[in-house]
Amino acid sequence: MAEKQSEHPVATHFVAPNEEAQHAAADEKQMSLIQAIKLYPKAVGWSVVLSSALIMEGYDLALLGSLYGSPQFNIKYGRQNQTTGKWSVPASWQSALSNGARAGEVIGLILNGFVSERYGYRKTMIGALISMTAFIFILFFAPNIQTLVIGEVLCGIPWGMFQTLTTQYASEVSPVRLRPILTTFVNMCWVMGQFIAAGVNRGCVTRNDQWAYRIPFAIQWIWPVPIMIGVALAPESPWWHVRKGDREGARAALLRLTSPEKDPSFNPDETIAMIEHTNELEKEMTAGTRWIDLFKGTDLRRTEIVCFAWVAQTICGTNIMGYFAYFMQKAGLPTVQSFNMSMISLALGLVGTMGSWFLMQKFGRRTIHFSGGCTLFVILICVGGVSFAGTEASNWAIGAILIVFVFVYDFTIGPVTYSIVSEMSSTRLKAKTIVLARAFYNISNIVVNVLTNYQLGEANWNWGAKTAFFWAGTCGLVVVWVFFRLPEPKGRTYGELDLLFEQRVSARKFATTHVDPYGQSATQKMTEKEVEKPEWKE
Repeated sequence: MAEKQSEHPVATHFVAPNEEAQHAAADEKQMSLIQAIKLYPKAVGWSVVLSSALIMEGYDLALLGSLYGSPQFNIKYGRQNQTTGKWSVPASWQSALSNGARAGEVIGLILNGFVSERYGYRKTMIGALISMTAFIFILFFAPNIQTLVIGEVLCGIPWGMFQTLTTQYASEVSPVRLRPILTTFVNMCWVMGQFIAAGVNRGCVTRNDQWAYRIPFAIQWIWPVPIMIGVALAPESPWWHVRKGDREGARAALLRLTSPEKDPSFNPDETIAMIEHTNELEKEMTAGTRWIDLFKGTDLRRTEIVCFAWVAQTICGTNIMGYFAYFMQKAGLPTVQSFNMSMISLALGLVGTMGSWFLMQKFGRRTIHFSGGCTLFVILICVGGVSFAGTEASNWAIGAILIVFVFVYDFTIGPVTYSIVSEMSSTRLKAKTIVLARAFYNISNIVVNVLTNYQLGEANWNWGAKTAFFWAGTCGLVVVWVFFRLPEPKGRTYGELDLLFEQRVSARKFATTHVDPYGQSATQKMTEKEVEKPEWKE
């Protein structure tokens, strides 16, 4: 008798050399962490080199938040309050500075979407680094706050390109086992930049001259040249070569990313076959790599997941971290002590990011993100509650709780988001998906920055630590979204993820659903009625 088949499209066998691709995928999934490191040590090194560019973005964005607590910076670029006699940068100009960088990043993201697909990751990265070196001069010599805003906008353009290039490269040059580590290292670089900014500001805040703020700006010239040299020597992504139809180029790049002598069973041709098979599979599923394809079929769901995963970083209360020193001063702590607290929190953030590498080897991305969101929600409620005491002891308590907040964030949501955004998008649309998602991230940051400046500004709403209640509400929304919409990509190849999305598996069943991308066709699909035509025996 006829047996009812699945509602999802069923496919016949693909005529391409699937055996090679399937063998490579099986080997990659069975590979241990140690084996992956031994086979892909060069991929780890090159990915680290490119990702280190994010140190500059993390440095400058944290630098601005810290400089708002610097007396000399406020005297140079701020206004004096006639009532209190204190100097400060008006909330409107704080928003212009922070949002100027974000606006520039959106421009850089859009440019990257076109340039990197055409010229490759390496050439795009080198061009961005050269631009970065030139634009720092504007920040260093800015005579007024208007020029400073222009400098932030221009610097934001290469930062926007770094944001997506580094994540894309890390996800494409690494096997399944190393993918979460190398993509989350991007977050670690961002935290390192914040930590360095806090340390530099801590050392300069006591100066009584212009170098209190000029030295922090000048430090940014340290990174571009050495990173540029490293990028020039790095191989291009094999996936980029395959998308360009250059199999030999992909094979040469793969050999430069691996150490085949460490694993005699490794066959580069099989790995290239797997990349080609996944690319062909996605061609049939997505039928295009245009911007409009991000909003069609199953790619619409993938676009939503990647975009909101990144927006979730901004609305779960993390802006408090960027303004840590400023926030603590508003909570009542002395200037120097607030910078000390900021450095402690960021040091723990680095430890947390490293800890997340081990966490992701055992638990799924979905579990880590959901648990982190729930914990941050509770912490924010605690911060808001303690603020009602209004004593010196409560101010120190708020500082201690926020340190825990930074640690939890950089142990969970912070790093795991980079892994999620690199895995959830299809490889053919990866560049455009990440660009769009990061653009949404920056736009949401603009809104969040404006709100935070007004929430903390003495001349505005002056909420102080009670600001945490507002972000607890938005953090709660993130938790609800994760529970219903965020799938689990742990241990999946790109081909398996493609089929899970194609078959519309619900987010909560991703981890337990079995799919075989090599037993199905990349070119021929049959509907349910077509499948039921032959007689199936029980």
